[in-house]
Amino acid sequence: MSEFSNKVRCVVKNIPKGEVLTYKEVAKKSGNPKAARAVAQIMAKNFDPTIPCHRVIRSDGKLGGYNRGGIVAKRAILQGEGYCK
Repeated sequence: MSEFSNKVRCVVKNIPKGEVLTYKEVAKKSGNPKAARAVAQIMAKNFDPTIPCHRVIRSDGKLGGYNRGGIVAKRAILQGEGYCK
């Protein structure tokens, strides 16, 4: 795993329940503000349950994809955590 991937996973792991960050915000916090697409790919390949990839959304406010049940599952998890959008 690359250093950037590790940074991304660390940033995402620290997003509190009920809150979200955009792919762009995660990229910036991980040291590469232009790597939003890379963040999306890292999250798409994430199956580690300790990394809450469902808390990463698109910059336009839409939820984006989710590799563990699609957008319906992502919305349900976020709502269960108190995120309302």
